[in-house]
Amino acid sequence: MRLTSLLLAACVSFSLLPSLVQADQNDGRLDIYFIDVEGGAATLLVTPLGESLLIDSGYPEYDYRDRDRIIEVAKKYAGVQHIDHALVSHWHLDHYGNHAALTEKISIGSFWDRGIPDFLAEDPKFLERVAEYRKASQNESKAVKPGDLLPLKSGSTPLTLKVVTASRDVIPNSGEPNPFAKLHEEQAVDKSDNAASVSTLVSFGDFRFLTCGDLTWNIEGKLMTPNNPIGQVDVFMVTHHGLPTSNNPALVLAIDPVVAVMCNGPTKGGHELTLDTLRKVKSLKDLYQLHQNVKLDLTKQAPKENIANFGQLGECDGLFVKLSVAKDSKSYTIQIGPDGGKREYQTRG
Repeated sequence: MRLTSLLLAACVSFSLLPSLVQADQNDGRLDIYFIDVEGGAATLLVTPLGESLLIDSGYPEYDYRDRDRIIEVAKKYAGVQHIDHALVSHWHLDHYGNHAALTEKISIGSFWDRGIPDFLAEDPKFLERVAEYRKASQNESKAVKPGDLLPLKSGSTPLTLKVVTASRDVIPNSGEPNPFAKLHEEQAVDKSDNAASVSTLVSFGDFRFLTCGDLTWNIEGKLMTPNNPIGQVDVFMVTHHGLPTSNNPALVLAIDPVVAVMCNGPTKGGHELTLDTLRKVKSLKDLYQLHQNVKLDLTKQAPKENIANFGQLGECDGLFVKLSVAKDSKSYTIQIGPDGGKREYQTRG
């Protein structure tokens, strides 16, 4: 059965209106761009006051493909000429690979990360690679810990970005009991830096958005059991490109997103097991994928109209997914690329 029929059990109010993405920093909206870096991650937030935050930056290879896509989205579509904040979720090259290269083309104000480790077992070239990041940040990046709030400016509609995991630590396990806690089964310890990912919860009035980098199963369980300190969210960026070593159902089902966006590549992520977990989310109305998984039958993926890019690695158009939250935070729209139709959703409140 197509994912569409399962995810659209409840009707969603939407309008597919032809439009162009236009940069407008004065309309009071919160905009989030999921930029296609073909299996890495790069997410640009532009606040109602025009402040910008880039979370991760994609791969450094491929003739600066990802760097240039980030700059195009920032300048041409988001209308920002510099980046105020850059946050690294963790120390894998597909997430921090372009921070240094970006500073040669666009200025970056503050750098944030989980702290720079002395070595990275899974990357023998880490010290050489991170030296470029240190240079770009002038060795003044700031380390975050669970519970920290990034200093984003807030307007008439309150805006916060809270760190909920970092360096394998999590915020206190307060909140209502998690009815899905029993679904968490401890896995083998993940010693990679994925497990140390910085996760952030963005709140804009009634709207809530969760992104967890490449956080893996056991730390997801640590965050979400026995209680749910996150609550429910409107939009969830599917963790770790949609790989099943992440996306613990004790987290995914508990946060109960209305919309999920998967930043996968043609052959990376978008795994069938993760798609199966998403099908079980009670409130999920739509899943968007940055890429078709070319190894998986299309009928098992998001509806074709919700997939931004098709084809093999390096063959796609590099279309982004844009999320835009209304000034009063009561509704939000999602569209694919600069010319895609907008689909509207009501914030759950």
